[in-house]
Order: sequence, then structure tokens, then C-alpha cells
Amino acid sequence: MLSFNVAQLEKGLIGSTREYQIDDLLTVDGQEVTVAGSIKLTRTNRSILVGANLKTALPLECCRCLNQYECPIEVHFEEEFFPTLDVMSGLPLDVEDAEESFTVDEHHVLDLTEAIRQYVILAQPMKPLCRTDCPGIKTQELK
Repeated sequence: MLSFNVAQLEKGLIGSTREYQIDDLLTVDGQEVTVAGSIKLTRTNRSILVGANLKTALPLECCRCLNQYECPIEVHFEEEFFPTLDVMSGLPLDVEDAEESFTVDEHHVLDLTEAIRQYVILAQPMKPLCRTDCPGIKTQELK
């Protein structure tokens, strides 16, 4: 479950926290992968701060031998999610740079899917190697 109802957290005191363990599927570049780890939600004076420590493995192609392999990836991030509605009054809130910010929807649901997807993509190696001593493509000698 990558979505959390944070209405009660928004009503709580500044500094209130909730912690969750996740183990869920996520689609990255058209492939489903399992993401597992811990999430910590903290109420601030203006948002919900999300701290994440996650692990996954992506099927990638080695840049030397061109074989497919499972590349382990660790993702650590902190992001603010801004509410779009005031939890007490139900009135809309102005979110600065709404297109560039992560938001909590009008039902007070914080969805981590896009944030995790972006951080997993950023964590991929630029030159994936199946192992550090990969010899590369094996060529056959002509006889």
C-alpha cells in the first residue's frame, strides 16, 4: 500500500509522526518491481514530511555483456507533501508551485507512488554492470 490517509496526522500536533512498513508493487519503466522498506510521516507546520528508506531490484541490461540481471537499488529520501484542503474547514489551500510539488489530495490521501518511482529511476546506475569484473561480450574466434 503506497497510499496513506493522513487526515488524523494533519489534525495532530506539529511533530506528530506515523511509521509504516511497506512491501508493495510499483511500475517503473513499464516493469513491475517490489519495493520494501520503512516510511516515516511527520506533520510540520505546513506539510507532511515523508522520510523513506526503501529497497528494490530492477531488471537491467549489463552495459558490458548485454545480459539481463537484477540490479539491487536502495532509495533514501525526504519529501514534503502539501495538503490541498484544510482538514478542519475543508477550504482549499494554496500550494506554491503545485505542479512541481507533491500534494495530499482532497480526500487527505498521501500517495507515494510517483515520488518513489522518481527516486528509483534516479538511483539506477548510469552504466549498469552485472558484476564489477564483467568481462564483456564473449566473441568467438574465427577458424
